[in-house]
Parts: sequence; structure tokens; C-alpha cells
Amino acid sequence: MADPKGFMTNPRKDWPRRPVEERVRDWDEVYVPGALLPIITAQADRCMDCGIPFCHDACPLGNLIPEWNDLVSREDWRRAADRLHATNNFPEFTGRLCPAPCEAGCVLAINQPAVTIKNVEVAVADRAWELGFAPPRPPDRLSGRTVAVIGSGPAGLAAAQQLTRAGHTVAVYEKDDRLGGLMRYGIPEFKMEKRHLERRIEQMRAEGTKFRTSTAVGRDVGAAELRARYDAVVIATGATAWRELDVPGRELAGIQQAMEYLPLANRVCEGELAESPMSAAGKHVVIVGGGDTGADCLGTAVREGAASVTQLDIYAQPGDERDEDVEPWPTYPKIYRLSAAHEEARDLGTAPAADADARLFAASTLRFTGDRDGHVRSLHLVEVDAVRRPVEGTGRTIPADLVLLALGFSGPDRGDGLVEQLGLEMEPRGTVARDPGFGTNVPGVFAAGDAARGQSLIVWAIAEGRAVAAAVDRYLTGTSQLPAPIGPYDRPMTV
Repeated sequence: MADPKGFMTNPRKDWPRRPVEERVRDWDEVYVPGALLPIITAQADRCMDCGIPFCHDACPLGNLIPEWNDLVSREDWRRAADRLHATNNFPEFTGRLCPAPCEAGCVLAINQPAVTIKNVEVAVADRAWELGFAPPRPPDRLSGRTVAVIGSGPAGLAAAQQLTRAGHTVAVYEKDDRLGGLMRYGIPEFKMEKRHLERRIEQMRAEGTKFRTSTAVGRDVGAAELRARYDAVVIATGATAWRELDVPGRELAGIQQAMEYLPLANRVCEGELAESPMSAAGKHVVIVGGGDTGADCLGTAVREGAASVTQLDIYAQPGDERDEDVEPWPTYPKIYRLSAAHEEARDLGTAPAADADARLFAASTLRFTGDRDGHVRSLHLVEVDAVRRPVEGTGRTIPADLVLLALGFSGPDRGDGLVEQLGLEMEPRGTVARDPGFGTNVPGVFAAGDAARGQSLIVWAIAEGRAVAAAVDRYLTGTSQLPAPIGPYDRPMTV
């Protein structure tokens, strides 16, 4: 702890965002370039000598947060990068995309604004790249064992990098034409520019990891054949089976899943398309679902020039402060948060029917109606109470030319035949079943990430990738020195 009084003398300062009017005209990240470094050492000084750092437990990776806060406060970037990478393969991803449960568990957050842990993390990660502190780390020798990793999202990439560095020959199979999973096509450019992803992939190539894109296991290559060719297989396909909305009018044109819409906008940013065929330009857009994916759709639609954008959240609007009786510290509380996309919608007035920003809270969709051509034109909704019962007399209709369903995911997509060809046992909720060692019912086949855990956070996906790598390494060699930060049945802290 460099400054024992830092948490008393330094107020919290977050990485400032660019002006709304400026950032909605491009797809660059929303934060002011270069504005983090001048403030971050003082922010790291706010990390107090708390005795028991609950931020460790709040983070499934077990990030050594007080250690790298202290090093950043002293501007020792090399050692800070070493401590950061000791527990996290991709801190520039989590520093931009994770909702930071570590900050909810910060001891300072009991009665003050938490340390800006997420900002410190991304500052260290970016400085590590700028100063050459993140070189490739190829193994000294090869083990002669081979591993196939199916899926190149954060869990698959973390598992592949750990296993490659342990000396195994690893090939990553990705069904899309580019690597990264949801980080590539699900996360908008304004949240994380894809150059960060490309840089890590090149690091992994230099370490020896092989990549096979446009290859759907189960369709382009048989799953059983792949298992026969490799000593072990890791299934990290994610949870991409989206949830549906079973209401009248769902069959109308113009009602799309969020993950049908977002990838097209990302392909425009990649230069693959001149314009998205589902562009929101000039349309009245309604997003059904109040989570992060819905917010990603919101920011994307605003940048595409939508006539209006409204987001429906079935839950009541949360308060601004933690409810200590319901969600006591250090659990992650459900409070009113204003993402960059919601800030944009609020300032631009994109949803006249909404409250403070683009969101309509405690709103449930009743049905859709369309025009003579079978295209959606309006959405009928009703307010609901705390147990989702309709409130009489609250029904209304809002215009809708494009409806985006952002209702979450239930498990891995079964369309490619991977599950059936391997004969995998599944959990009742639709995820891959596994034992305490991350193994499936098929010897030598392991499962990690959302495919087995269910829809979760990027920080949990990376932790799963690191943990399954240790399990595979132990299966191949009889022992392992790789870290295993979590078990397959671990869950976030709750009451």
C-alpha cells in the first residue's frame, strides 16, 4: 500500500467517456483515448490495507488486485503486468467487458465508492502491450500430446493458451470465419475494438497454438473422428441457443434475435459488408430484454441511425443504492446502472415513451401486429408487478419496425450434431454434463465455459478455460502445475 490515506484523500475518478454527440458518429471505443493514464496511479492509491481482500473472492480468477494496485501506484508497470497475467490470460478483455464483481466486493465499497479496479486492470494490460511486457511464451519442450479445443471464445482461448504453454500441441476449431466467438461478433466495436483480440490471437500463434476457422465440428468434421485424432478434446462452444418469445405475431418479418442482428453490424466494422441487411437506420426499434446484450443492441441501433430505440426490461427499475437486506456486501447488487449506450439514448432522447433513458421497466410483451405485407409495425405491452403479473389498465402500444429479442441463452446449439455424435450427456437445463474434474461422460472429452456452466460472464469463462486446462493437463500427464482457479460447480457469491 503506497499511500495509507489514499482512500481518504483521493475521490473515485472513472475513465471519462467521449462526448455522446461525438462517439455515436463512429464505432471507436467510447472512452477518451489517453485520459486514463494520468489519473490511474492516484486511483490505485485508493486500495486500502483492508486485511482480508474480498475482491479476491468476488473475482473467479482470484486476481491479485491489492498487489497490482500497489505496483501501479508506484508506477512499476512491469511487475504489475506480471502479477496481472499470473491469474488472467486476457486482462484487456475483462478490463473492458467484465461488469466488475470485484468492485462490488471491494472493502472500501462498504461505505464509499469502490476502487476503480476495472480501470486499473485495463491500464496495466494496455501498458504491458505498449512497453513490450506481454511477449509470446512458447513452451521449452513439447509433450507429444495433442488437444483439440472446440470454440474460440474466452473459455476456449484461455484453455488453448494454457495447454500450449504447458507443452501440448493444441488446435482450436472455430465454426465462424474469424476467431473470438461472441467477442468477435457479439460484442460491438464501441465496447472493445477488435485489434485487442487480434493482438492476443497473434501472440497465441507465436506460442504454437493452431487455429482452424470455418470448421464446424459435427458438420464439417465428424466429432467422433476428431476425438480419435486427438489425445483430448475440450468443448468450449459457448451457450448460443437463444431463448424465444412465444407471443402472438412472433412470425412477422422484422422480429430478429439479437445474435442475428449484432454480428452483421460487426461484419460492417470488419469491412466485410458495406451495410448491414438488418440495419436500424430510419426504423423504430424495440429491444426485448434488459441485459447487456440488449444494451449492445441499443448502442448499435443508435449508431446505425434508428428513428427511435426503446428497450423493454421485465424487472422493476432498481434503486441507485445497494439494498443491504436483500443483497448485502460483498455480493454483486442489482442497482440502476447507466451504460454508455443508455447514456447515449438518454442524451439523444431516442425513446420518447421511456423513463430516464431508453428503458421501459416492468414491461412485458403481449403481442406484435403487422402490416398487410406481414412485417411488424407495433408492439403491445403491459406493466407487470413484482411477480410478473399484468397490471390492469396499463396496456399500451409502441411503434416497432425492427424488434430485437435479447432474452439470453439456454445452452450450446445442437444444430451441428456435436452432442449427438459424441453421445454427450446433458443437464436438464440444456448444458453439457460434467464431473468434478470438468470431464464429460466420454473419456478424454472435457467441457468448459458457457456450454457447461450456462450463460455467464467473461471473467467466469476465462476462469473455466484455465481450470479445464489444468484438468486436461493432469489427464494427459498424471499431474499438472497449471492453476485451477475454480471448480465446475462453483458459483458467484450470493446471499
